Amino acid sequence: MMYLRAALSVIPRPRPAALPSTVVSFSATPSLPSVAAYGDVCGYPLTDTLPPLYPHILAFGPTMKLMSGNDFPFPVVGLVHIGNRVTVHSSLPLDSPLFFSVQAVDLRPHHRGQQFDVVTTASLAGDGPPVWEETSTYLRRGPTSSSPPSPEPSLVDSPVAAVWEVGPSLGRAYAAVSGDYNPIHTSALGARTFGFKRPIVHGMWTKARLLSGLRRDSPFTVDVRFRAPIFLGSRVSLHTSGSAADVRGRNDRLHVSASFS
Repeated sequence: MMYLRAALSVIPRPRPAALPSTVVSFSATPSLPSVAAYGDVCGYPLTDTLPPLYPHILAFGPTMKLMSGNDFPFPVVGLVHIGNRVTVHSSLPLDSPLFFSVQAVDLRPHHRGQQFDVVTTASLAGDGPPVWEETSTYLRRGPTSSSPPSPEPSLVDSPVAAVWEVGPSLGRAYAAVSGDYNPIHTSALGARTFGFKRPIVHGMWTKARLLSGLRRDSPFTVDVRFRAPIFLGSRVSLHTSGSAADVRGRNDRLHVSASFS
């Protein structure tokens, strides 16, 4: 049903110019088998606390419902996830329900079109303070008058912290634990339909894998920019320098940049 709604969102129809003011509220309780399976794919051992990005998995379905609604200004198919910032205020117990709110905010120019944020918060009680917060930034390609940003400093000469083989089955493996079966990650035909020569790994897998290799004690914030797709069947390396990290591929191509605070 989720992907039917997403597919139907591409049908041409009048759309509002602004983001909806809707706030989606819900609760979800992690299941031990699901968390264990996610950890196997993303590099986390099973402990009594959640991996730091697992609340993103719990919020995926309601977020997709929000973004594929009739009151959303863009079809969800074709949106590009270009950034993700997560703040972990405290360790998240494995067996505790989390209370979420999700809202789309801040539609603004981007040098390749328009961008907006989906803000998700989670607490351990319905009216309690947030224990986890996420801002996912999405791009809708199109005309723009915004100027490109200045290049960021390169970490290409920084130490290599890890090397990862991004196997050909990783797209389907991550889809199975995340619920995100976007065909650009799981299907050669689906990837070609959207302009990729072969399937690409999910950006949130890359971020999770990065965090599993650079364990941080809470509280912390990690801000990631997705620069270029990582094709399944490739090899990438993690470079680190102080509070910054890069994921690079062949010929030092920058795929992901991250900063910690």
